[in-house]
Amino acid sequence: MELGIKIKALRLKKGLTQEELASRCELTKGYISQLENDLTSPSIATLNDILTSLGTNLTEFFSDDGDEQIVFKADDHFEKVSGDDKIIWLVPTAQKNMMEPIRLELSPGSETEQDIPHDGEEFGYVLSGKVTLFIGKRQEEARQGESFYFRADRTHYIKNTGDETAVIIWLSCPPNF
Repeated sequence: MELGIKIKALRLKKGLTQEELASRCELTKGYISQLENDLTSPSIATLNDILTSLGTNLTEFFSDDGDEQIVFKADDHFEKVSGDDKIIWLVPTAQKNMMEPIRLELSPGSETEQDIPHDGEEFGYVLSGKVTLFIGKRQEEARQGESFYFRADRTHYIKNTGDETAVIIWLSCPPNF
């Protein structure tokens, strides 16, 4: 990693001169110049002071979040089709994340597999149709425009009890599909 280039980019983004940054950190303009040209390396304490003056911290500075995909297009989605039913993983890498969003399309009379009790929570939003949720001994109906939320500590599944395909956005936290 080229520290100097990143520090210079942050300094310019903040609209500071090398002299202004040096003054804020009690360093010399020459030291900031050498640092930005990768001619010297700062101690952790000095780097921390510089980053604080630039409005960031060590964690953010060394984070690779800039490379992380944020927007997922239709081509990125993964799809599993079974008859007229479909599960679409909206974030293909979600199993390594804290939650897993899917789009579930169930034809009339179809149901998901029974999910055994597990840690976590489930959330869904019914985009169209009508479904019945079976959670342990409970049965709850959810229609278009309604949402559901429950702890996944009981056996659970969803059945389309309407006359049209039910479409649901479903979040599992942690990932379970």
